[in-house]
Amino acid sequence: MQDNQLLKDKGLIVVRGARMHNLKNVSVSIPRSQFVVITGVSGSGKSSLAFDTLYAEGHRRYVESLSSYARQFTGKLSKPDVDSITGLAPAIAIQQKVTTRNSRSTVGTNTEIYDYLKLLFARIGKTYSPVSGKLVKRHTVSDVIDYITSLEAGHRFLLVFTYKPHNGRSIEESVNILRQQGYARLLADQQVVRIDDFSPDKHKEIKVVVDRGTTGPADEEDLSRLADSVQTAFFEGRGSCEVLLIDAPERNAVFSNQYSEDGIQFEEPSVHLFSFNTSYGACPTCEGWGTVIGIDENLVIPDQNLSFFEGCVAPWRTDGMRWWMSQVISGAEKAGFHIHRPYRMLSEQQKKMLWEGTKWFQGIHAFFKEVESNLHKIQYRVLLSRYRGRTVCPECGGSRLRKEALYVKINGYNIAQLAEMQVQDLLKTFREMKFSPFEREIADRLIREITTRLEYLCNVGLGYLTLNRRSDTLSGGETQRIQLTTSLGSSLVGSMYILDEPSIGLHSRDTEQLISILKKLKSAGNSVIVVEHDEDVMIAADYIIDMGPGAGSQGGEVIFAGTPAELVHSENSLTAKYLTGRMEIEVPTTRRTPKEFITIEDAYQHNLKGITVRFGLECLNAVTGVSGSGKSTLINEILYPAMLKYLDLPGERPGLHKALHLPKNRIKKVEFIDQNPIGRSSRSNPVTYIKAFDEIRELFASQKLSKLRGYGARHFSFNVPGGRCEACEGEGILTVEMQFMADVHLICEECNGTRYKKEVLEVKIHDKSIYDILEMTVDEAFDFFTSINAPKISRQLKPLMDVGLGYVKLGQSGSTLSGGEAQRLKLASFLTQGSHSVSTLFIFDEPTTGLHFQDVKKLLAAFNALIDNGHTVLVIEHHMDVIKCADWVVDLGPEGGIGGGHLIFEGTPEDLVKCENSYTAKYLARKLVPSGQNIY
Repeated sequence: MQDNQLLKDKGLIVVRGARMHNLKNVSVSIPRSQFVVITGVSGSGKSSLAFDTLYAEGHRRYVESLSSYARQFTGKLSKPDVDSITGLAPAIAIQQKVTTRNSRSTVGTNTEIYDYLKLLFARIGKTYSPVSGKLVKRHTVSDVIDYITSLEAGHRFLLVFTYKPHNGRSIEESVNILRQQGYARLLADQQVVRIDDFSPDKHKEIKVVVDRGTTGPADEEDLSRLADSVQTAFFEGRGSCEVLLIDAPERNAVFSNQYSEDGIQFEEPSVHLFSFNTSYGACPTCEGWGTVIGIDENLVIPDQNLSFFEGCVAPWRTDGMRWWMSQVISGAEKAGFHIHRPYRMLSEQQKKMLWEGTKWFQGIHAFFKEVESNLHKIQYRVLLSRYRGRTVCPECGGSRLRKEALYVKINGYNIAQLAEMQVQDLLKTFREMKFSPFEREIADRLIREITTRLEYLCNVGLGYLTLNRRSDTLSGGETQRIQLTTSLGSSLVGSMYILDEPSIGLHSRDTEQLISILKKLKSAGNSVIVVEHDEDVMIAADYIIDMGPGAGSQGGEVIFAGTPAELVHSENSLTAKYLTGRMEIEVPTTRRTPKEFITIEDAYQHNLKGITVRFGLECLNAVTGVSGSGKSTLINEILYPAMLKYLDLPGERPGLHKALHLPKNRIKKVEFIDQNPIGRSSRSNPVTYIKAFDEIRELFASQKLSKLRGYGARHFSFNVPGGRCEACEGEGILTVEMQFMADVHLICEECNGTRYKKEVLEVKIHDKSIYDILEMTVDEAFDFFTSINAPKISRQLKPLMDVGLGYVKLGQSGSTLSGGEAQRLKLASFLTQGSHSVSTLFIFDEPTTGLHFQDVKKLLAAFNALIDNGHTVLVIEHHMDVIKCADWVVDLGPEGGIGGGHLIFEGTPEDLVKCENSYTAKYLARKLVPSGQNIY
């Protein structure tokens, strides 16, 4: 019987009795070495199955295989609540979150491309002198002999070295020592003289003749003698010797076994020389950070649209500093400096003139040096502080490396120049590089690893990134795709990859490339399991598992497991209904026509090409475009900070743009709603975030028993002493550290996990204690408070249901919510304010993250509720169902990185599909087909 079961389970990952979180004793078979998608509505148990069960057990088994000593240094892992899992392979999880906040981590270090670059430069990099541009080379004895023997036969030569006396030793003493060492001849005034005839009074430099001979081929005995002589010359000459041809002085040659040129001693290339994370390779000024506190260009020149004549240099606008401005104007013509051209349109050379000065005028740096020399006066200290900020390191120019590392080049490029290229350009550069046969033999494997990883980055839509881009500036989707690239580059076979919505942040154009990458991972013999809602990814999968039917306590079951072709015939699956068109997110029958606009004029931060963009007031705006086209730059770095500044609120300095225009008093508040957690503490939860817990505690405090015992609202809080259990301090659990084993989490014996003292739990409303309330889902709590006639609490909970969070428990820890859930919770907190709040601009960054079609429908309804209350909603989005429902669409592109930053289109979705230059238009067109004509 057991053998038959093993045969049946061969080639399958079989999960039996999974009960993590809301999973209801789930048993499911997943084919190995296949591309599998797990889908379902938010909160249906997808992540509980994929990450908390499959990955947790796979990772735990690996850690358990290590020694107890090694396990002390690994994460402590608990066994997931599951009866058994068979057929499990080593597991690798790639989640959609920024994995590091370290400013030293970059795209290059994360993908390991920079590690290979360091090794490549250390092995075949050539050092060039910054003085003459000559190749720096360490000569050997063989190099000297080869030079002598390669010349035509018959030339007489001298092998000499320059003798440098030790400190304090006179010329006479030095000559006597040479005589004692057996040297017979010296070179003086290009003439060979006997050492006994040498006059130290006439000559300050001593050149010693080590050997003489004739050039051309030599026999073995002569070569052996010559080799000894060269070695002696190197030693006595402190690493340097010369071959002087008596009858052809133009062919004299200097050799050095020191790594030097032009009188400069250079560092030999090594891996550590190119590492900005070591003290050896890092720039000594910025210590490898790339930035320092100094004079900030953006503060000195706050408006780069102004010309010098119009006063672009802010500190020179005052009457007291006019001299600095006038002396530049008077010398500008001679220097070739354009004083009437906007600063941002000046060439790099002209900007350098303004900052560093010329022989006709002094620049900005000279001005601030004078300011620094007068810091004993308070007005100068105030002036300097006004223009200081974090700026590019002047020593390394932001490369983070010491200058010696930048002298090493391959095909004319130093490592910093390669790291500053866009990935797509870097890949092209490597394909065009030429190497000698010797270099090719050394570098072939390294170049193959580098180009393979660069290709993967391009294939997942990240060709616009640079290797020196800091990891903490990447979005969650970008971080996940970089991890995917790293995994592909490692070429693992027979592993289980579990990915969390890799299509997030990816335009539909790039999703096709992502699918091919996932299939390539599968074809290498790996099991690829993806938690995903994108319909293109689902249709491309080999196998689909649909969780549901609802969320939270209504979910946790496998509704369907099979191929995509079988899924479309399922009657119980919400996913199937949306894929087949039986259910859909309807195109609005009418659209709001914006009458007034917020306008960003002439935006040119990063790759934006001086675009002027409008956003409609009191309507749904969607900003879209391929990855890297400039959406986040336009909204997160320009519009949001500019709005804060306009409203006199604190915030970051807005990115480069000319002006922000909007009708007076039309927007009085701005809210940026991202996917950051609502709180890192296990004590934060949805009911406290939306302020409903205050009302609930007041309600319990108003009960008759509470009044008899003197309980106030604070007695029903688990965050402060009073009514909480003091044994666990309101946590409900006690954690016991087990060193190299997983920590043991025990239910508190004092309160039995309820968080409260026994007498506090005796206060009840309709037989429900405060603990019972926290254990309710939002849906259950809404029904309960409606039934007991507590309308204020019901009104506060209703927005949570409207944004699709009805399945979340009131007391669920905020740290367990996904990014999408946290974002919708923030949205719900604003919906609770209703029409009483002032006119607000709401900005959402990818709000559909983690949302099923059904949840997107609820989200759009929530957006419309905000707009109906007089607010304006703006979303950065790739989801075509959201874009088709927008009133006003702004499309950027056409490509990412340098190829992006253009305004392709602004207007209605119907007009967008007519735009031939837009990638978005192509994919949006199939979403605007009449109802019932779903293209799938």
